[in-house]
Formats: sequence, structure tokens, C-alpha cells
Amino acid sequence: MGLRSIFGGIILVLSLWFKVEGGGWLSYDFYEKTCPQVEGIVRAGLQSLHLSDRTSPAALLRLMFHDCQVQGCDASILLDSNNLTMPSEIASPKNFGIRNRESISIIKSMVEAVCPQQVSCADILILAAREAVVIAGGPWIQVPLGRRDSMSPNYTLANAVLPTLNIGVDHMLRNFSKTGMSIEESVAIMGAHTLGITHCKNILDRLYNSSDANYNTMDPELKKMLRLICPLRSSTANISFVINDPTTRVFDNQYYINVMKRRGILSIDSDLLSDPRTVPFVLRFADDQGGFFRAFSSAFVKLSSSGVLTGDQGVIRRICSAMN
Repeated sequence: MGLRSIFGGIILVLSLWFKVEGGGWLSYDFYEKTCPQVEGIVRAGLQSLHLSDRTSPAALLRLMFHDCQVQGCDASILLDSNNLTMPSEIASPKNFGIRNRESISIIKSMVEAVCPQQVSCADILILAAREAVVIAGGPWIQVPLGRRDSMSPNYTLANAVLPTLNIGVDHMLRNFSKTGMSIEESVAIMGAHTLGITHCKNILDRLYNSSDANYNTMDPELKKMLRLICPLRSSTANISFVINDPTTRVFDNQYYINVMKRRGILSIDSDLLSDPRTVPFVLRFADDQGGFFRAFSSAFVKLSSSGVLTGDQGVIRRICSAMN
């Protein structure tokens, strides 16, 4: 065997591993021997869920985002409160509208039936979010696995670190840079907003507060329409909603096209178009869906690998909503 073949084999082996912050490792073939069926089980579970709930991709993607931004991707958002000293993260006001936690628990039970005590809830949540993107028409993303589950939620941290409604570009870039994302990747991960809805309560300030910096940066016709859907003193602001873009169930680059046309729903959407650091990527992604998909895939891997527990850290929970 020649040196090129030997080194080629070494490169292939090394590429199966992904080093994470803190010195731990994830692997692209982590369950090859212990549960090779896991990805197929998660995929089948997500396809079944999607048949009954076409909005599930957006919900699962947001569920993953909110888990990974609080003490890393450790499935802590799935834990229920079990006493007054351990309030659940889902109880945080910043997790308003988060749903489909029970879907992860169902898929976990399917995995447990085949591979008991082998696959973490954290890995299942990441795989579910990956499959959600694919089901909605987005890119298939190869993700490293081997995460372990946390032993407790962190309600206080969820309140402190999850983004506020008026988050600006500076805050957004700082948050994502902690996971190793570049500016390009940070703008790309915002493209997840191409899926799903925004509740009226989250945009009332932008629609009616003239002191908001982005009050006059929205397309006037869109603002007029949103005010009809989301009146200022509505008693249903918590349940009323608007779609994020015209292709709300399709993972595509429509989000950036909307931002360019000043038809982004959230305040951060306008900020991306006005900030010289981010606007070049908005313009490029609006014109190049393939480029957006590639940058989003890279950002997804970095976010889903941030702050993870590996090796002897954490546990493998049998039930995602409760400690073993």
C-alpha cells in the first residue's frame, strides 16, 4: 500500500470525529455498533409526525435552538419540574410558544425499544431537528453524535440568556460567535425563520411603538396588514399569529428575500439589512439558495455541538422528561 493510500485512510478516520469545546469529542459514527438503526427510527418518527402536523418542522427546529442556547445541547429543555427547587426551563417566559417536546419523548421510546439506554435524548433532539429541515425541503446535514443528557434544567439561565424580542445584530453576533460561528454562519442560522409563525404579542412593540428604532423600517403595506391581524389591545395576542413568510412550511431562502423587501416580521430582520457586517450575506443568500443551505448546514453543526456533555459527563435518560 502506498503512502497516499495510508494517509488517505488516516484522513478518513480522523474526519469521523468532531472536537467540541472543553476537549470532548463527538463522532459521525458514534452509534454504528450500539444502535445503527437510530437515524432511521428518528426519520420514521418525524415522517409520521409530519403527516399529522405540517407545522412540526418549525416547532422542532425552534425546540433545538432553545435547548442549545441554555447550557448547551443537553436536552435540558425536555425536563419537567419535579419539585419547587427544580423549575423547568419550559416555564420561562422566553420559551413562550415552544412545543413538540412530547414528540421527542415518543421517538425516544421508539429508540429505547430497540436500543435500551444507548441513545441520549440530546442526540435524538438534534437528529429530529435535522430531519425537520429535510422534511421541509432544506439540506440534509451530517451531524456528529455522542451527546449526553444533563441532570437538571436551568430555569434561571434560560431567563438570562435566551434572546429578547428586541435583540439587535450586536447581541445576535455575540451569541452565535460563542459557538464558533462566523458572521456568515450567524446570518445563515437566522434563516431558520423561514419556517413557522410569529405570535402577535412578539411584534406589538414594532407595530405600535414609534420609539422603536425599527418602527419605520417595515414595508408600509405589510405593517398595515399586520395591524389588522394584531390589534394593539387585543385579548388574543398570545394566541393570534402571523406567518413568517409566504412559504412558511418550506425551508428555502424566502426569509432573505423578505428582509430585502423590508417585509421581515421581527425587529432583527430590519437590523440585518441595515448593518454593514450582515447585509452582504442577506443579499447573497437572497440570490443564492444553495449558498444559504451550505452556510446554514455549517452553522447547524456548530450550534448543535456547542456546550455538549460527552464521555462520562451527564447521563443517558430513559425518559426525556424525567431523571432516571
